[in-house]
Amino acid sequence: MGIKPSYIKTMGTALMEQHGASFNNNFDDNKRVVSEVTTIESKIIRNRVAGFITRKVNTNNRRR
Repeated sequence: MGIKPSYIKTMGTALMEQHGASFNNNFDDNKRVVSEVTTIESKIIRNRVAGFITRKVNTNNRRR
């Protein structure tokens, strides 16, 4: 999809550092976790953050 805005990357990275064990390679699970641990009210922003996290988790799993 292209380059993501820096605030998506910042929030996603911070969430992975704080709650890394809660995330996996399933987008729907990550979307639920993002909703639980943040106060993001916008569905679009929540989905973008969850998508960023899912992509990072999948990339990290491939490198191992």
